[in-house]
Amino acid sequence: MAPNPVDYPASPERTVITASHPNPSLQVTADHNLKSVDAPIYAPGRGEALVHIKATGICGSDIHFWKTGRIGSLVFEGDCIIGHEASGIVLQCGDGVTDLKPGDRVAVEPGVACEACFLCDDGRYNLCEDVQFAGVYPYAGTMQRYKVHPAKWLHKLPDNISFADGALLEPLSVVMNGIKTAGLSLGRGVVVCGAGPIGLISLAAARASGAHPIVITDLEPTRLEFAKDFIPSCITYQVDRTKNDQANAQAIRALFGASEYVAPITVLECTGVESSVCTAAFTARRGGTVMIIGVGKATMNNLPFMHLSLAEIDLRFINRYRDTWPPAIACLSGGILDLKKLVSHIFPLERAQDALHLCADPSNGSIKVLVVDGQEASL
Repeated sequence: MAPNPVDYPASPERTVITASHPNPSLQVTADHNLKSVDAPIYAPGRGEALVHIKATGICGSDIHFWKTGRIGSLVFEGDCIIGHEASGIVLQCGDGVTDLKPGDRVAVEPGVACEACFLCDDGRYNLCEDVQFAGVYPYAGTMQRYKVHPAKWLHKLPDNISFADGALLEPLSVVMNGIKTAGLSLGRGVVVCGAGPIGLISLAAARASGAHPIVITDLEPTRLEFAKDFIPSCITYQVDRTKNDQANAQAIRALFGASEYVAPITVLECTGVESSVCTAAFTARRGGTVMIIGVGKATMNNLPFMHLSLAEIDLRFINRYRDTWPPAIACLSGGILDLKKLVSHIFPLERAQDALHLCADPSNGSIKVLVVDGQEASL
């Protein structure tokens, strides 16, 4: 029998607080359903804080776990509270917490690494195999009113960053890791594959990084229209379903001019869809980089291996992020990036199921959907 989902850390000795307020939460079940549950409220232990979660963004991975029950080796073997893009306010601090106090506004970095393995010792804690990641079974996520989390992984928000902005720091962190790993250059062309939330944040970050020109692709014209309104300097390309990967790649490259030298040196692949990854491989110039930011299926059988090899195209990957929250906060606080337009829908916590259903249906035209608790969480 699968264990019950737990809050961080996984300990049977946690103290439950008897509170006058309920703790509504949204769980994904092992049989691919959603259910609303009044979850227990835990007292913070040593080094922890109890946070009132004010805003949680819905990620594509939340939908994927709901619909399929897994992403790669991450499997929902039981019911679990979802959500990992969050911000809130500290209510209580456990023993040993000196950097936070009740009333502090914070963003939640959801991955809690073991801090004992060789990867953690090397500073690559995002690759820790024993990470306890909020919203990935069996670790309870942020789609609840009250959550205990280690104070080390809570980051103070300046006054000019709202709770809604704070919830966007997690997807921004994903993008910042991808941008850093890809190594964008001033004045060098970039293609962004996919105009979903990660693709749109990648578009904004690439623009702020000085990349030029920037082409963003998608199947849906409405998303490309949004991208053009969001970053007017970008060039849009609607992927043609009647063309194969190479033909779409040729059409994208033509937007940069005829010379191989001006062809895009970097492609940020933000969909994880196999056909898009293949198009990205044929789009990058020889010696260029394809940066995989999107999450895809476990196995891809049609990657153009010899094209990547003969053209010495660097196929790179990221796993979440590390050391990104302080610079991400600086980007929003300093006005380098403004992501407010991405929030298309806001739901109260009590209607979290409705939020997921809306987000799962592409015909609704959502970009980033937030679940909030309290009016002060809204933009």
